[in-house]
Amino acid sequence: MSYNELAKEIIELVGGKENVSSVSHCITRLRFHLKDEGKANTEALNNHDGVVTVRQSAGQYQVVIGNHVPNVYQAVVEEGGFEAQKQQNTEETEEKKGLFNKFVDIISNIFIPILPLLMATGIIKGFNSLFVALGWMETTSGTYQLLNAIGDGFFTFLPIFLGYTAMKKFGGTPFLGMAIAAALVHPSLAGIAEGETIKTLFSGTIFESPVQITFLGIPVILMSYTSSVVPIIFATFFASKVERKFQAIIPTVVKSFIVPFLTLLIIVPITFLVIGPIATWIAQSIGAGVSAIYDFAPIVAGIVIGGFWQVFVIFGVHWGLIPIYYNNLAVQGSDMLIAMTFAASFAQIGAVLGVWLTTKNKKLKRLSFPAFISGLFGVSEPAIYGITLPLKRPFIISCIASAVGGAIIAVTGAALYSAGPLGILKIPTFIHPEQGITTGFWGMLISIVVAFVLAFVLTLFFGGVNRKDKGVTVVDEENKDQTDENPVIAHATETAQAENIVSPLNGEIIPLAEVPDQVFASEAMGKGIGINPADGQVKSPVNGIITTIFNTKHAIGITSDQGAEILIHIGIDTVQLDGKHFTAHINQGDQIKVGDLLVEFDVDAIKKAGYPVITPIIVTNSNAYGDIELTASKQVNQGDLLLITKK
Repeated sequence: MSYNELAKEIIELVGGKENVSSVSHCITRLRFHLKDEGKANTEALNNHDGVVTVRQSAGQYQVVIGNHVPNVYQAVVEEGGFEAQKQQNTEETEEKKGLFNKFVDIISNIFIPILPLLMATGIIKGFNSLFVALGWMETTSGTYQLLNAIGDGFFTFLPIFLGYTAMKKFGGTPFLGMAIAAALVHPSLAGIAEGETIKTLFSGTIFESPVQITFLGIPVILMSYTSSVVPIIFATFFASKVERKFQAIIPTVVKSFIVPFLTLLIIVPITFLVIGPIATWIAQSIGAGVSAIYDFAPIVAGIVIGGFWQVFVIFGVHWGLIPIYYNNLAVQGSDMLIAMTFAASFAQIGAVLGVWLTTKNKKLKRLSFPAFISGLFGVSEPAIYGITLPLKRPFIISCIASAVGGAIIAVTGAALYSAGPLGILKIPTFIHPEQGITTGFWGMLISIVVAFVLAFVLTLFFGGVNRKDKGVTVVDEENKDQTDENPVIAHATETAQAENIVSPLNGEIIPLAEVPDQVFASEAMGKGIGINPADGQVKSPVNGIITTIFNTKHAIGITSDQGAEILIHIGIDTVQLDGKHFTAHINQGDQIKVGDLLVEFDVDAIKKAGYPVITPIIVTNSNAYGDIELTASKQVNQGDLLLITKK
């Protein structure tokens, strides 16, 4: 398919050129301002072989194309007779984010780094409760107490870990955030809080608080900050602002210790006096509000939360509920909110099993089994993005089954009693630490079985897996009828060769699913891997040609001599820096060899500006390969093997 043919179809599907107010592009997507977005055929665009996906955000209708977007954009301008816009140097968004989007971005960046540890310690704590419930050990035994310390220690001192990640997100010094949190959870203050009350503040109100100590004569309301979430996030936000002010005025020769000295001296007392109590009251109010909604209509809450959870995940808005989950555990000792979503991954794998048994597409069948296994352990993204969502009906069926499962969990009163992993390993976290196995636990087991079976049966009979109009985006080299319908993909399949792609960076490997950008994490742009860079040099991972280098220098498109199309995206949302802290050593069209210096960037300055430097390396023409093998290493150096494309 030529770019002009693709452009004609895109213009038609967005409602015709008369529906287009303006069009521009970034490194991966066309950005339309439409007069009426309702006239656009989003479903048809999502199913189009030349389109990766469609996103609608802040008045923009974004058609994600991939590395070829400059060519497609030019064709769209020509075909539609549009005026060429100044190239917009945006990858994710250049428009102002709404308050909720900002909130979700902050929360995801704060919690993503600690999720593996939360899962690991949750497994230990959950199984410890299981062993007690089964009578295998007593709570007084040394074995129990040691395992409990391992499982509970991380959650008890959670504010210290959040202090690091939150301060990093807000552009401050992470260890300064840890120091603030350490003061909040200092054990000596817990003893003082149980001492003699010298006065009471806000008597007769819901905020009535005893006071045991004063600071410079000002009453201090001592709260319990162990396991808390909200207070440290508020405290680090203000601390990052104060630190930046001092960084700007303190002489360099004493800056390294005077800045943290003054920041701690100001923020820690203010946190104990003002920020901590207010944040704690907010947290308690949120917990009470969630409980009130749940108590008012538990079955409705279960249907809504359970049924829409996977939709929340797709759009990334589930991060808005995660802090409520941890807050409930800290304030109430249990959580019902996220508990109602537990059946979702089991509904998803039930639908995947139905697809696996009915599909005639060989590649789809091959993908279904690993997606089923990962979904069993709660990692449902491969199932959602690779199997059920492209097929549509199985995804809708899984949401229905998840809603039924959520209702069962809500009605039986199932709750989570500790943070933990996903999938089947999360089951023990539903065991009450004191009462053992309760009715709610059995309700949870019933819910996941019902959700799984219901999704499986409905997909088997009503999934429409082999409908000719389904628009499945999975390419199967063995089914020539699919590649013949898409000459672009067919050509790529023929020309792209197996190849070793080396690392362009020194740093820590980050699985793509953990990259804090949904387009990359979902593999919508292609398969790949993330790197948290140790320094600021990007070198060529292949021999080839520079096909794209943006004015902002934050993103590089490369086509290797063997046909691999590679996108290196330095940081997340770093386009908003408008090229600041980046230096490019290449131009579009340059021939490059492995190890050639492409771009230099200032890691510390970018972090200080508040942007993650995690860098996705994506093979954007992944469909041209039978498989792409990722390195198993946790750390890589430039030149180390990173990816292997296989035919």
